[in-house]
Formats: sequence, C-alpha cells, structure tokens
Amino acid sequence: MKFLDEAKVYVASGAGGNGCVSFRREKFIEFGGPNGGDGGRGGDVVVETVNGLNTLIDYRYQQHFKAERGGNGMGKDRHGANGKDVVLKVPVGTQVYEEDGETLLADLTEVGERVTIAKGGNGGFGNAYFKSSTNRAPRHANPGQPGEELTIRLRLKLIADAGLVGLPNAGKSTFLSVVSAAKPKIADYPFTTLHPQLGVVRVDEREFVLADLPGLIEGAHEGVGLGDRFLGHTERCRVLLHLIDGTSEDVAAAYKVVRGELEAYGHGLADKPEIVALTKADALTPETIKEQSARLNKAAKKTPLVLSSASGQGVPEALRALAAIIDRARQEQAAPTQPA
Repeated sequence: MKFLDEAKVYVASGAGGNGCVSFRREKFIEFGGPNGGDGGRGGDVVVETVNGLNTLIDYRYQQHFKAERGGNGMGKDRHGANGKDVVLKVPVGTQVYEEDGETLLADLTEVGERVTIAKGGNGGFGNAYFKSSTNRAPRHANPGQPGEELTIRLRLKLIADAGLVGLPNAGKSTFLSVVSAAKPKIADYPFTTLHPQLGVVRVDEREFVLADLPGLIEGAHEGVGLGDRFLGHTERCRVLLHLIDGTSEDVAAAYKVVRGELEAYGHGLADKPEIVALTKADALTPETIKEQSARLNKAAKKTPLVLSSASGQGVPEALRALAAIIDRARQEQAAPTQPA
C-alpha cells in the first residue's frame, strides 16, 4: 500500500428538509386544522479514527464527500427523515486543518475519536408548528437550513515511541529491519527510503514502536533533497535515535548537519531526548572506532553508542537505552498532576 500523509478534501453537510403546509380534511370531522410535518435534519460530516489504517491513500482517489439531505415534511404530521452522516475514516495521529493548512480543527490521537467537521442544516418547521390559539390555520412553513461546505486538509503524523534520524545511508532502514519485523527497502544508494516505515520492537518483555524516516541532508528545511516534510512524524516521538555512519569521512559534520535541520524545523524536535550511535562498526577497525567515537563525542557532547546492525553488536544496548527513556516518559505522562 502506498504511503500518503497529506490529503486535501472537499466536504459538504446535508441541507435540512423543508417544512410542509397541509391541512386535515376528512369527512364527518367538523374541525380540521394544520397537520404539516417538519423537515428532517441534514447529515453531518464526521472524521473518525479507526484501527488498521496507517496512510491517507484512500483520499487520493476520492476527494469529495457530501452528506445526505434531510427529507421534506409531509401531511398527517409526518416528519421528514434525517439525512445520513458521512464518516471519513482516518488513521490514528491524523490532524484536520482548514484549507489554509495552518488553522487546526482537530487532532485525533486515539482509536475511536470522532469529530464533527460540518454540521447538517436543521429541518424547517411545518405549519402545524405555528398553530396557536390566535392563529388556528397558519398557511406557511419554514424552508430547511442549508448545510456547510468547506475544504479541509488531512495531515497524518505517525504515532511512534522512538524515531530514527540521520543522513541518507546511515543504516536506519537496516537497523529497523533487524530489530523488528518491518521490511523496508534497503540499498547502497542515498534516499532508498522514500516514505516513513514503522516497526514494533520487543526488548526485555517490553514493546515500543520505532519509526524510520527518510534521510535528511543539508538544506532539507528549505526543500533540498526530500525536504523536511517527513519530520512531522517525529513530533510525537518520545526519543530520537540519531545514527551516524562510522565509515563517513567527517562524523562530526554529519551529526551537525542533522542537528541543524532539526533545529531549523522547530516544533520542539531539537529538545527531544537523543541517543547518538555510530553505525557500521563491523566495517571499522578498533582504532578507527576509537577515533570516530572521540570525534562524535566532541561534537555531540555525549558518548555515542557503537553498533552494527549486520553483526548485532551494540543493538541490544541501543534498544534498552531507548526503552528506558520511553518508559520514563510514559510514567511521567501517566502520573497525575498535583494541584497547585
């Protein structure tokens, strides 16, 4: 299934049905009177999160959604039927914006959340509604109210506990394929990963979700390479695992490039907990590992982990470090806030 994380959709709720003007006329009944029913209410447009979806690809092929119009009122005090709602099913983590892409209407982060984007119009009153002691035979009814029309933008931000960041070919996809059942495309050229990948990681009887994001290069925040559009998927991560290719000529520069792009993107990414790891240790000599680790330590101001996805060296340690930070963040989130 193709990955799509943004879609533009036109939605329209249903108009209300018209009220009815009708009078009761039956043989042997001396006094008839108004009996026109009310119109039905128009259907709403609802966005709902469901299990089993991880892309917005359905909205690539259908961009117009209209709810059903309410039925008109009829004689004999018969009310019109309410229009059926239209439900847009989206993955967990979807945000709903107005057409400008900046005004947030809803942020859906749990399965089963529902939000009404466009309300259906109310049905009009029939003439029976207007009957009173001074107006025994009203001859007017209300028309139904119109529905709402608007264009919305759906934007998916994957919900993952940890995110993999780094330059292209830093070993992110290989790491994900080793620690989870995910099968990302892996090759020896830059930008193999074109779409974010998710995998469930199990370590010491604990589970967390790990996201592999397409590689960043210098100038990504200005649209260079694949740009920074996929960085939105790291906004919900609790921790970042920053992988640096140990075979690169300047590991310090590689680290600074990605950190610079995270800071330029903003949205708190630069403030997230970060674990730095030197990858492809199986292709390095012990002396080279020592030299590259020292350079990376000086640039990152923290001791990097040394790992090799091919041989498994350092992989369990990296997973445990991620799990420890994730557990701590979960406990802080679950802890009740003390009243001031």
